[in-house]
Amino acid sequence: MALDRIDKKILNTLQENGKITNSKLSKIVGISAPATLERVKRLEHAGVITHFTAVVNPEKIGLSIIAMVNISLNLSNLSSVASIKEKFMVLDEVIECYQIAGANDFILKVAARDIKTYGEFMNKKLTQIEGIQIIKSSFVIDNVKEKKMFLLDLEEEYRG
Repeated sequence: MALDRIDKKILNTLQENGKITNSKLSKIVGISAPATLERVKRLEHAGVITHFTAVVNPEKIGLSIIAMVNISLNLSNLSSVASIKEKFMVLDEVIECYQIAGANDFILKVAARDIKTYGEFMNKKLTQIEGIQIIKSSFVIDNVKEKKMFLLDLEEEYRG
């Protein structure tokens, strides 16, 4: 899908404020409200906009531990990668999961109430997944930057 300057302005604005009214959005991008709404719907239908959500501060809801967990798989069980992915998907504590290339096979971002709760997650859930060989946990001390927005260059042509 080709994105023109107006589409990019819509995307940049919605990423900054997903609660903006269509009327205000149309004024920012410089087209009528019905045309703006039609473009937003088109961007959703094309999968450019996947969903709208609220960003919640984990500490404000009692999740004071964020861990980055590096997972290495047992090389003899690589046929079970799909099964392992499915198991990661259903773990509520896992808030992000990436299959990666390099020294490890997966990186998980895990949220827990406290270190004891994280330990229970590790011992009762993560270590029980067959095919995992190594688990290395690192704990977030400070969130220096967490980018939620992909800034689109209004001048650059993009055809996806």
